[in-house]
Amino acid sequence: MSAFAIRPLAENLPFGIRITGLTLQALEEETTRCEIDALFVEHGMIVFEGVEQSDEMQLAISNCFGPLKEHPVKSVGRVDSDRMPGVIEIRSQRGRGIVEVDGKQVSHWLPWHFDHCYNDELNRAGVLRSVERVEDGGITGFMDGIALYEQFPEDLRKRIEGKDVIYKLETQYDELTFGRPEQYRMVEPKPISDAFREQVAGMSRAIHPAVWTRPTGEKVLHVSNYMAQGIVGEENAAGDALLEDVCQQINALGASCSYHHKWRPDDMVIWDNTRMLHCVSGNDPEQERLMYRTTIAGDYGLGRWETKPAEMAQADAMA
Repeated sequence: MSAFAIRPLAENLPFGIRITGLTLQALEEETTRCEIDALFVEHGMIVFEGVEQSDEMQLAISNCFGPLKEHPVKSVGRVDSDRMPGVIEIRSQRGRGIVEVDGKQVSHWLPWHFDHCYNDELNRAGVLRSVERVEDGGITGFMDGIALYEQFPEDLRKRIEGKDVIYKLETQYDELTFGRPEQYRMVEPKPISDAFREQVAGMSRAIHPAVWTRPTGEKVLHVSNYMAQGIVGEENAAGDALLEDVCQQINALGASCSYHHKWRPDDMVIWDNTRMLHCVSGNDPEQERLMYRTTIAGDYGLGRWETKPAEMAQADAMA
């Protein structure tokens, strides 16, 4: 008998499941952890409902899917690096990072993206938990890249398949080049530390395929609107127009192949970062929102740097 109950994420979606009844004690069993991991590979996303809201539970769930990985951006807030390696703090600060989207001002809004697109390695997954919630907004959207590939207009899909997209670590809202909403402007920039600026200055651009094929055979359309710079070998008007069409089509398909999660006190969510895109609706700039996220290591092996980072080139020279 299984240690938990399963049901679909939503009846009209081809991805995702909900798991209820999971306990810390059940997660001590290897068979339980393996069963959950197999379900994750199949469905791409799991909402854990009614689970204990503790650091220990978040780590126990995370450990079903592989070792934790430290976040590649050094200035991102850590919860407790000694006790919980890889757990970061995502805080929406009052009056900071405000953007106006379709006539409404919100903070901590994020467009469709996948994590670590600016790095040569992608993390396998993220586990997200809501610590402080907001009354209005603060909704996290998830879009399945397999469903996205299948629903994409055939002519546009053929034009983007086989292309590689360039990404660069940029977090300010006025730096969003592709896939902007029709009504969009930055109101208040995010606070940026000197340490962040220094790390960005030393980073190469990263490259990832727009479409890739999973070991199980499904094709995934995997383009991040956030931080996209252009198409490899086509950083010109025609290439930019193609990438813009793709990003706007992703926005348009959000209603048909996505799920939008309103956070409750007893939820945790994991999504496959090599398969899914996600976004954040933003919230009232006068309210604060706090999330804890663990980062699961494991790379699909298809990303690369545009130019080799200086420390790698130096190591090669010394070898």
